Amino acid sequence: MIDSHCHLDHSPLIENLLDVVKRSRKIGITKLLTICTTLESFEKIKTIVEQDEIIFGTYGIHPHETEKNQVDKETIIRSVKENNKIIGIGETGLDFFYNHSNRDKQISSFKHHIEASIELNKPIIIHSRNAEKETFEILNSYKNANLKILMHCFTGSLEFSKKLLSLNAFFSASGIITFKNSTELQHTFKMLPLEKLLIETDSPFLAPIPMRGKKNEPSFIKYTLSVLAKLKGLDDNDMSQITTDNFNNLFFK
Repeated sequence: MIDSHCHLDHSPLIENLLDVVKRSRKIGITKLLTICTTLESFEKIKTIVEQDEIIFGTYGIHPHETEKNQVDKETIIRSVKENNKIIGIGETGLDFFYNHSNRDKQISSFKHHIEASIELNKPIIIHSRNAEKETFEILNSYKNANLKILMHCFTGSLEFSKKLLSLNAFFSASGIITFKNSTELQHTFKMLPLEKLLIETDSPFLAPIPMRGKKNEPSFIKYTLSVLAKLKGLDDNDMSQITTDNFNNLFFK
């Protein structure tokens, strides 16, 4: 298993990092990808990735943070090239649900991340909420650039997923697919191709059932894996191998 999206720089994970990694290894996790959201978080991530061989990181500015954290393509490229354990760009994208940051700044930041991703030939991790039309239009404008797209914590519509598949996108399932009211999302994941699926915790957020109410951590990914396996008519071991292979094909080929 691989947790394709966690935030090990957040409390309580960072204070208990060695125990978190130990519990991750115990359930069979072979890689943890800790995701950058701000300039400050990247400074922490550079230290975190050195704490264990299974931890890798990314560089990016979350759409909520684009008001206070502005970076250009060159800054992203330089920061990623400085560390061989930084394997992805993001989390970037558009969030028009909360609008914590100006829309134009979100869009500008998103484009800088996309262009850095293309130049570096590294996957881009995308957050999209209440912005399906705009997210697709921007991504589609780069459709001939061999962009490696990973839709993090995908909760979009089936129609949106079909459009993204035309861009060769990958989709990560979070604990949300375990929720009882997520029948529409479960149907979407049931329809997505196996070779396009990854799993994540987004920890310390979004703990899956039966761990709701607790601070999420990577070892809880087994519950999301089990639900995804059932949706696809597979056993947990097969689903684990498929999502692991998909992650490695996306990030290491």
